Amino acid sequence: MGRNMKMIGIGDNGPESLLPQYAKWIEESEVLVGGERNLAFFPGYRGQKIVIKGSLPSLMKELQDETRTVVILASGDPLFYGIGGYVAKRLEGVEIYPLASSIQLAFARMGESWQDAYVTSVHGRSMKGLAQRMDGKDKVALLTDETNTPHAIAVYLQTFGMTEYRMFVAENLGSAHERCAWYDLEQLVSVSFSPLNVVILKRQSSGPVWSLGIDDEQFAQRKPDKGLITKKEVRVLSLSQMALQPDSIVWDIGTCTGSVAIEAARIAREGAVYAIEKNEDDLKNCMENCIKFRADITAVQGRAPKGLEAFPDPDAIFIGGSGGEMQELLELCSKRLKPNGTIVLNAATIETLYEADQTFTKLGFDVNVTLVQVSRSKPILHMKRFDALNPIYIITAKRKLAVVEEATGDE
Repeated sequence: MGRNMKMIGIGDNGPESLLPQYAKWIEESEVLVGGERNLAFFPGYRGQKIVIKGSLPSLMKELQDETRTVVILASGDPLFYGIGGYVAKRLEGVEIYPLASSIQLAFARMGESWQDAYVTSVHGRSMKGLAQRMDGKDKVALLTDETNTPHAIAVYLQTFGMTEYRMFVAENLGSAHERCAWYDLEQLVSVSFSPLNVVILKRQSSGPVWSLGIDDEQFAQRKPDKGLITKKEVRVLSLSQMALQPDSIVWDIGTCTGSVAIEAARIAREGAVYAIEKNEDDLKNCMENCIKFRADITAVQGRAPKGLEAFPDPDAIFIGGSGGEMQELLELCSKRLKPNGTIVLNAATIETLYEADQTFTKLGFDVNVTLVQVSRSKPILHMKRFDALNPIYIITAKRKLAVVEEATGDE
């Protein structure tokens, strides 16, 4: 099939972007497949044209049985946020001939290398989580769409105080209407762009840097009741127990100031964090902290377990506080937690510890408890003394692994 079927990348300037061999393959093919825009570049094509629209699986099934020579047209590099990967998995032996991607062309217009760039897409998807994904990166390349425009991206970055970036916008790359230019974020309010554009963000100066274990005083907290925060030492140990991966989906129940959720978001940058908090003022502090620490999480007001049904299934759950519905909450968390997931619960009282331990055990979890007792130094005249923080039980629950009995062979 591979000899009969080829996928060829094409640019905005149509046949002019093709190598002579590619143009020859298209001319000699019997079936030409592509979007309406790409097919329109070949008005005199003598074979059958098939427009890509509607159901891709049914089109793939049709092409699997095709015995004629087929060329599939795709924009730019089909394997870069294109249909190439999808097609290659379903049409065995299809040969792929890419054109330079829009991102490659944009960096070429900038005159800068791009092997060190962070590349992602907000084309047809939400910008949610972009702040933590790109924070600290020197070069960020973005595929855009008609909603996530250069202007919308600039507003988003300004919301999170990410003003150390300038924006390079490349429009209609490779066509007669190509335009490329640099902009400061505030300039983009009054500029309109073609829908066909890519954005490159380049860091002009150092932004703020936070390492794991952000000081408690850095977080906005409820006043005058300061102290309703998962303390740094406990927070770091709890995050360690959660065993977060770069793409983890995390729940933070009873998020309060958002300290755990924020640090989790900065670890699971390619994942997502969902937080719930019953107190309206605490939730406001949480949102203020999210902006400061560039953590674009989903935080809602509610009294868990109500409200959790809207969240996707998690890889890790942190429970910093509950409203008294411990058993119901843990049962729901147990049902929704992914098979190899972890639940970490902080308890300040032995009653909460006991109830959590009993409930987790009934639900079939292995339970590990760490009692954390921390004292911090405090100056007294020219000396130091120590102030003790409240002891906290860190309860870690993981599902028991199924025991596989091996055959002894003594039959």
